[in-house]
Amino acid sequence: MQEESQRDTYKTITKTSAESLFKDRGSKFIGQAHPVRTEEEIEEVLTSLHQQHDKASHICYAWQLGKNYEHYRANDDGEPGNSAGPPIYGQLQSFEVTNTLVTVIRYYGGTNLGVGGLIQAYKTVAQLALETAKIVVKTITEELQLKFEYALLHTVMRIIKEEQLTIASQEMELSCAVTVSVRKNDLERIQERFDAVFGIQTTIL
Repeated sequence: MQEESQRDTYKTITKTSAESLFKDRGSKFIGQAHPVRTEEEIEEVLTSLHQQHDKASHICYAWQLGKNYEHYRANDDGEPGNSAGPPIYGQLQSFEVTNTLVTVIRYYGGTNLGVGGLIQAYKTVAQLALETAKIVVKTITEELQLKFEYALLHTVMRIIKEEQLTIASQEMELSCAVTVSVRKNDLERIQERFDAVFGIQTTIL
């Protein structure tokens, strides 16, 4: 994975994956990957799964949130310590996805699998769930506000066009304010380019 300071893209999934099924010695493991943005959304998904699978032995999960992959959690839901949540989380790391929740529902089949068997089962079904999910790469952008007098509008628009920037908002009066979306790794260079024009005031929002 790229160093955090260098990363200006992240991977995520666009919609909930189909259910992936894995069986081992009578136990059934059902895995799914869900796109999520907040811990509240995660709780909603988990609540819904507990209602749908009220006879399941365990509903284990791991999630990762944030464009910089900064928030994460793994939960064993009563399985032996670190035998379920961490193997699922390991697959989130392996696939380098964020804003994603992977859930694995287990129906116990009467035979203990042992910690090694559980780790392998949860890892496998989490991998299957992410393999069936549609993973996309998104660009991290920052917003740069430009304030200037109307006379400089042509110059500002020329730079915006040359740099292929997206205008997020604009106010065109005697004094103008334009906010542009800039790819994170280009921000410093593009800000310096606008700052080099006398009369343009830049602010990172």
